[in-house]
Amino acid sequence: MGARADALAKRFEEATKAVTDVITRLSDADWKKLTAGEKWSVGVVAHHIAQGHAGISNIVKTVAGGKSGPSMTMAQLDQMNAQHAKEHATCTKAETLELHRKNAATAAAIVRGLSDAELDRTGGVLIGLPPMSTQQVVEQVLIKHVNDHLGSIRAALGTK
Repeated sequence: MGARADALAKRFEEATKAVTDVITRLSDADWKKLTAGEKWSVGVVAHHIAQGHAGISNIVKTVAGGKSGPSMTMAQLDQMNAQHAKEHATCTKAETLELHRKNAATAAAIVRGLSDAELDRTGGVLIGLPPMSTQQVVEQVLIKHVNDHLGSIRAALGTK
């Protein structure tokens, strides 16, 4: 672990703590509100965030190991996300919080364990996108994923 990895892990943990805080305060009515961006319920978006930590942290590990991520297009990713939304349309707040906490802790540990050399390694993330360094994957995929979807949840709730 180096200072860069620790700083990235802390940024991720701050983002995931904000998600935890929002989810914890959601009423049943809030859980069911529709988001404008994803067109999913707030609960499904929260579950998507929680599940995403695992998949994205696996890409982080792959790129850090000097390999490219899954051979997947953005259209395939969108299809996979739509399927996830259908399968988890009735997810509960309790199960989502548990998954979020577990996967966020695992992802933070993965990030925190990266060396500077691993953070600098590059690899493909999605077909059609240029290669990214591991640090870019952490910042522009892992952390951004949380923040973007949290923003969507907050917009649906009318909060900041």
